[in-house]
Amino acid sequence: MISARLCTRVAAIRPMMQPLMQQPVFAVRSFQTTPQVMDESLEQASKFIGAGCATVGVAGSGAGIGTVFGSLVEGYARNPSLKTQLFSYCVLGFALSEAMGLFCLMIAFLILFAL
Repeated sequence: MISARLCTRVAAIRPMMQPLMQQPVFAVRSFQTTPQVMDESLEQASKFIGAGCATVGVAGSGAGIGTVFGSLVEGYARNPSLKTQLFSYCVLGFALSEAMGLFCLMIAFLILFAL
């Protein structure tokens, strides 16, 4: 009669594990995914990726400038008598939006050339 102990999964796998356990411990191979010494190409690639991520803000700056001048045209069409006041607000909005784009570009150049 077959006992329940022989029908378990551990009992079925144990004969397959026996040849593996007889090998010496120092013969185990390992797979290394990162190099011991970081080479120049990996560092350069990470700089390019970081600079590309930093320049995404320039697109937001362009969208902001378009929104500012679109709002100027709309406001001037609604009330032409406020032309000088609307234009001064427009110039201020343009300057702030352009400054954010230049800051993003400056960070990208710092990543590329200063690090």
